[in-house]
Amino acid sequence: MEKGKGVMGAGRRWAVDFSDNSTAPSSRDIPDPPGFTRASVDQDDSAVSRQKKDAEANWKAQKAWEVAQAPFKNLLMMGFMMWMAGSTVHLFSIGITFSALWQPISALQGVGKVFEPYKDNKVDLLGPKLLFIALNLGGLALGVWKLNTLGLLPTHASDWVSSLSPAQVYPFFLFASCKLNFQILFQELGKIQQLNF
Repeated sequence: MEKGKGVMGAGRRWAVDFSDNSTAPSSRDIPDPPGFTRASVDQDDSAVSRQKKDAEANWKAQKAWEVAQAPFKNLLMMGFMMWMAGSTVHLFSIGITFSALWQPISALQGVGKVFEPYKDNKVDLLGPKLLFIALNLGGLALGVWKLNTLGLLPTHASDWVSSLSPAQVYPFFLFASCKLNFQILFQELGKIQQLNF
């Protein structure tokens, strides 16, 4: 049975044969009607494909910028979690701090993989990559700052030499309250001296 030919009694009453077995001239031999050229159809097709490629390039650029800005949300969340963990050394604060250090480091190692789906000749990925790197470096700086506030960074000579006494850390609020107490004490002493003379 040939393709396109129906068989009587198989449920079809008629069939159309689309194969061209005639000796008539082909459609290429027939001249185009006035005002129509085949080149214009090809140009329209290329314009449509160009528009599709431009739209795809714009979409890729937009998504690349969204991916580049994603670490900012993580930065805000990590900052809040570090603030909630406090400045004392315990399991939760150390875990949050090392998580804040590890995430930017692993993200910086995979910058090429992150932006791989958005590679295109028409898309400039330098700006999104630089923003992504800058935000991750900010997250890394936040983690290092938290390590310093916990006292886990070796920043004093006594951290390296055991014969030196450890550095004394005085919180600002303690210094401010002592300063206020001394001011009140000196004011009271002044009042007492005025009464005696």
